[in-house]
Amino acid sequence: MNPAFVAILYAPGTNCHEETAAAVERAGGRAELVLLYDLAAGQTRLESFQAAIIPGGFSYGDHLGAGRVFGALLVAELAGQLHKFLDSGKPLLGICNGFQVLVEAGILPSRSMGQRDMALVDNQSAHFEDRKVRLLVSSARCVWTEGLVGTILEMPSAHGEGRPLFPNAKSLPAKHVALRFADRSGRPTDAYPDNPNGAAGGVAGVVDSKGLVLGLMPHPERASLPAHYSQDGLKIFQNLANWLDRRAFATQTSA
Repeated sequence: MNPAFVAILYAPGTNCHEETAAAVERAGGRAELVLLYDLAAGQTRLESFQAAIIPGGFSYGDHLGAGRVFGALLVAELAGQLHKFLDSGKPLLGICNGFQVLVEAGILPSRSMGQRDMALVDNQSAHFEDRKVRLLVSSARCVWTEGLVGTILEMPSAHGEGRPLFPNAKSLPAKHVALRFADRSGRPTDAYPDNPNGAAGGVAGVVDSKGLVLGLMPHPERASLPAHYSQDGLKIFQNLANWLDRRAFATQTSA
């Protein structure tokens, strides 16, 4: 069975697209780098892909706020394609700046396209945090973390604006929390430095209600090679490859 193509969406200032594509392919998928401008210009379309990832970096220099310009362009130029992509049940992942993009576009946590219902604000430390972290996988339904509930994943985290705020609620419903920062004993923590940004409840990853769209601040692609201190991040990309294989098999057998 030929692996499905995964679009790695990038823009000026994105700097983790090649590493993310390499992680997808190491996990058994096929990745294609897709420039946001080319999508907007109609040179390619999201419907050509079976999944998409928005990687980390500093898209558009983080002008006006981290991920804000990229997110605004998604809504202004590609809302129709995004709605069709998501409505067809295709997975979408946002890593660090990609998570910020999904939040700015209103795609997470509730798919209110063009209307933000959460924000990722400055770390409580008021400076950029770059460190190894532990992530506790929650029981929330999520394609990307399937089969990993209750386990600890270790990977790097590197961001200056990653603390989630929810203006219309004191906390995010558990069904939307996919990952939490954990301490040495594996328990969710609000304490620095195990929780690098001060996220209440240790929230490090947010998933939509259908379990298909995930945003997380840490970098799984930086924990995917034997040379890395951990390969736990590869599990997230392997889950995608396995899910796409099952979907392709189901489509073939029903044809």
